[in-house]
This record gives sequence, structure tokens and C-alpha cells, in this order.
Amino acid sequence: MFDTPPAPVLPAAKTPTVIDLFATFAQISLCGFGGVLAWSRRMIVDNRGWMSAQEFNEAYALCQFLPGPNVVNLSVVFGSRIRGPVGAGAALCGLLGPGMVIVTMLGILYARFGEIATLQRILAAVAAAAAGMMIGAIGKMAEPLFHRRHAALAAAVTFIAIGLLRWPLPWVLAALVPASIAAAWWVRQ
Repeated sequence: MFDTPPAPVLPAAKTPTVIDLFATFAQISLCGFGGVLAWSRRMIVDNRGWMSAQEFNEAYALCQFLPGPNVVNLSVVFGSRIRGPVGAGAALCGLLGPGMVIVTMLGILYARFGEIATLQRILAAVAAAAAGMMIGAIGKMAEPLFHRRHAALAAAVTFIAIGLLRWPLPWVLAALVPASIAAAWWVRQ
């Protein structure tokens, strides 16, 4: 009797080309000062729709276990998933190339002008802005956890154990990683 209109169909995100990977990670590199996790998530999940929030969190979690910087690992993992070894190389070059050039130039300038008090205050302000962006990214990444009680509980217990009780990280991980895996397995059964 009452026909409900069909749900709108959102266009699927197109698979990025090698050039898209390079350009996006170069843009991420150029936008992120003091860390690019916030920009990586914004570009890959929010702006481009190349991954869901859950896929991003899972890929980032994997990258935390790999040796090396997490976001560098993320660029390689993501590029590899999309375009294989060439995509991994393009994403990695996009992420590291612009920053390497800029940092080299800034290093030369800082060696010459680093003692200027105004420059030191500017750098302190930029560091504070970068910390704020990181806190915002952590909040967005934590949002999917609150939809799963076991994940939110694991995050709270980890914070209490490490942040408040100051227990050693290896002990906390040795206890919580197996417990978290078991809880996730149980919930999916």
C-alpha cells in the first residue's frame, strides 16, 4: 500500500591508478606536518572512499606489527593491495619523496636561521597543531570500536593498565592480545 522509495545507491569508489596512488600519498605527505595518520585516514576513507573505516583500522593495525614507521607500512600495504608491487612503490614514493625534499631544504635553512626566537615559537605552535590533529585522528579511528563492546572494553583496560597503572607494555600485551582475539572470535561465532 505504501511504497517506500529505494535506498539511494552510492557510486562505488573507482580503483585508483598508480598515478592516483602517487598523487594522493604525495598530497598526504605535503599536508601532514608532525605525522600523516590523520591525513591518510581522511584521504583514503573520507575523501576518496578507497577503504571503509573498518578496513583502514584493520590495515593500520597490521602495519603497527610490521617493522618500521606505521604510515610508511600503510602506504606499502595499501598500494600493494590496489596495484601490486608497482602500486606499493608509487604510494611509498608519493609519501616519502615530497617530505624528503622539503626536510632537506628546511634543514639547510634551520642550520642558518635556527637561533631566531620567532622561528622557535612558530615551530612550537606547529607542533601543538600537529598534536591536536593526531588526537582528532585517534578519535575517528576509535569510533568503530565503540560499536563493539569487547573492543571498547579492551581499549579501556589497555588504557587503565598502561596509562594509569603504568604496567609494562609487554605484560599488558601478553595478556590482552590473546584475550582480545578470543573475544573477537567468540563474538563472530
